[in-house]
Amino acid sequence: MVDKDDLRRQFVEAFEGADYPVSSPMDLVPALPDGPATKFESGDFSMTAMELSTKASDSQEFPYENVEELVDDVMEALEDGGHL
Repeated sequence: MVDKDDLRRQFVEAFEGADYPVSSPMDLVPALPDGPATKFESGDFSMTAMELSTKASDSQEFPYENVEELVDDVMEALEDGGHL
């Protein structure tokens, strides 16, 4: 089972170092500890940042002014897509 709070924390920690506002997914890459290969895991959920970008792309509305707006949309996209 996925711990949504833990997953949200992982996303915030990974993306908070980006230079906001961000206008595309590529603006987030320098903030990621392992670039696009950065992995997010919780329970039976496991996805790299590259996979995450693909799964959430339809729900993302760039630009994002801060990490919370970005993570809210990512979490919503994962829930809507049945990944959580």
